Amino acid sequence: MTGQPTKRAPKPRPAARATRAELMEQHAAARERRNVAPLGSPEYRAAAEEIARIEIAIAQLEESPEVKA
Repeated sequence: MTGQPTKRAPKPRPAARATRAELMEQHAAARERRNVAPLGSPEYRAAAEEIARIEIAIAQLEESPEVKA
């Protein structure tokens, strides 16, 4: 290691005002990327972080008073 920070791809964010169905599609795609990435690799970590962000967005959407099943 050179002590230099590694360049990372920009972190995708769940789309603002995405529907639950759209978020679930993003979640499935991120899970697939995580599943094919080598365990512990930067790709694995990035996909796992994306999954977490999407899950938070889904939870926020479900807690929103304006959402009706």
